[in-house]
Amino acid sequence: MGEQITERGIGNGISLVISIGILARLPQATIALGDMFISVEGADARFNFFHAIVMILLLFGVIAGVIAVTQAQRKVAVQYAQRAVGRKIVPAGSSFMPLRVNYAGVMPIIFAQAILMFPQKALQFAGSTYRIPFLSSLANKHLNEGAGLYMVLYAMMILFFSYFWVATQFNEIQIADDLKKYGGYIPGVRPGQATSDYLHNAMSRITLAGAVFLTVIATIPSC
Repeated sequence: MGEQITERGIGNGISLVISIGILARLPQATIALGDMFISVEGADARFNFFHAIVMILLLFGVIAGVIAVTQAQRKVAVQYAQRAVGRKIVPAGSSFMPLRVNYAGVMPIIFAQAILMFPQKALQFAGSTYRIPFLSSLANKHLNEGAGLYMVLYAMMILFFSYFWVATQFNEIQIADDLKKYGGYIPGVRPGQATSDYLHNAMSRITLAGAVFLTVIATIPSC
């Protein structure tokens, strides 16, 4: 859907889909927030300042963590040797290659939610149509958002799609070839295949940290 919106020139489709999902949950989130802040005892209701302070601190902590991980990157030093380009001599220099910790962004969450929605709806439909209580129970109790099985599958899918996105979008072989072509190299690493292996290993390690953080952020609201 996001890609179709983008192709038609309406805007960034993925961002629009995410924004619509957030806006759709605002009423539910507002009600839940009110229930959390207000304690009801009989007919009396009073504002719970302790819960409010905790929630505000938690909110700021989550926002700060998201910004930090989103901006976090590992800088891989790159050295360029002096080379001749036509009649010009390009001097040697140094730079760095930024490897983002959260390379996949929010795509793993989108994929995981979309995939988990299908079996839940399918089992719910089959259980009600063919009157099979087991399927209805599985859909409503175990695959419903916030259920134990749902959370386990949700977390595993986010981890999987974090690595899947990096594997499909981050081409370490092409990067290593481009570095070699333009006279660049990583200090202490041989050009070519050794550079490709180095980038692959480095990206795998930092992706694990980003994937775990993304999983925690995605599952906190449902806990």
